[in-house]
Amino acid sequence: MDLGLKGKNAVVTGGSRGLGAAIAEVLASEGMNVVLVARDKQALEENAASLRARHGTRAVPLAADLTSIPEIERAAAAAVAALGTVDLLVNSAGATKRGDFFALTDADWESGFGLKFFGAMRMSRALWPGLKQSRGAIVNIVGVGARMPSADFTIGGSVNAAFLHFTKALSTIGTRDGVRVNAINPGVFETGRLQQSLRSAAEQAGVPIAQAADVLLSKMGVPRFGKPEEVARLVAYLASEHAAYMNGAAIEIDGGSQRNI
Repeated sequence: MDLGLKGKNAVVTGGSRGLGAAIAEVLASEGMNVVLVARDKQALEENAASLRARHGTRAVPLAADLTSIPEIERAAAAAVAALGTVDLLVNSAGATKRGDFFALTDADWESGFGLKFFGAMRMSRALWPGLKQSRGAIVNIVGVGARMPSADFTIGGSVNAAFLHFTKALSTIGTRDGVRVNAINPGVFETGRLQQSLRSAAEQAGVPIAQAADVLLSKMGVPRFGKPEEVARLVAYLASEHAAYMNGAAIEIDGGSQRNI
């Protein structure tokens, strides 16, 4: 299916690794020009060079700290200068700390909200005028924790719930301004972050990593971890005219592990 994205322009935060890098890969394969935003300058430059070489599209690395208001404003202005117009913003940056609630610090909470929630909110605000002009779209990568509270994921769940609320609220403004705003709630995916979590779980339980993975898989619907490109393909669809009637949607992609209505 031709998604009609060739020649359009996207900004992808968190584009240095994990889901963000996979999203940039799929968008570039569809012919989109991409600006990759993250803190890791070297990883961004390597990803951008690879995208240019393999897909022939423009891929611009843009190192920025998305917890900083001046850095976000600089990044947004640089993205517009590089692309001219912005048709899509993908907010994919952000990781939050797990652990015992009473062991988590205020700094942990502030860090979690600072990057994932406030980074996305501020980037959306900064790029909104251009998205309004292009009648573009925003796709927020949130997480299933938004709807499924967990005792060891108090920060992440709270951040994701706020992020999902923000998505819904912004989509209402988007109805007026011609900008579609949707969210994707990924479950457990094969990323570096998953490997870190499995190593930590294995160490705490005193078992091999493979056994820790089996325990996690036993709690899931489809008995495998998700592949990052599966989220990326959904992002591409939501960015396309095929999803023109979708606004304010929050789509779970978790192998059926969440049973909430």
